[in-house]
Amino acid sequence: MNRFAKNIAPYVKEELRKAGQYLQQGDFAAAFTHLENAHVLGQESTYWHVLVHLHMMRWGLARKDINEILGQFIRIVGAALLTAVKGVPVGNTGGSNISPIKTLPIRPEHAEIIARARRNA
Repeated sequence: MNRFAKNIAPYVKEELRKAGQYLQQGDFAAAFTHLENAHVLGQESTYWHVLVHLHMMRWGLARKDINEILGQFIRIVGAALLTAVKGVPVGNTGGSNISPIKTLPIRPEHAEIIARARRNA
C-alpha cells in the first residue's frame, strides 16, 4: 500500500464504518451517502477504490438493485485497471446513478483531507 493509501485510510474506513452502520439500520440513503464520501476520498488508491466499489455492490445486493449490482461490477473492473494510471474521473461519487466517466466537483472538506493525505505521502 502506498503512502497516500495509508494516509487516507482512516478517513475512508470511517466513512465505510458509518455506511455499514446505516445499512444495518436499513437507512439505505444515509449508507449510500457515506459510500459516496468514501469513494471520493479513496479513489486515488487502487486498494480503497476497489474496496469502496465492493461495498457499493453490497449495498446494491441489500436493496436487490440489479442496476447498481451490474454497475458496480463494471466499476470494480474499471477501478482495478485504471486507478493506478490516473484513468478515473476526479470527484466522481461512484454510484451507478452517475456516469463512470463524469468528473464532479469535490466538496471543500474532502479536498482538504485529500490534499493533506497527498502532502504527507
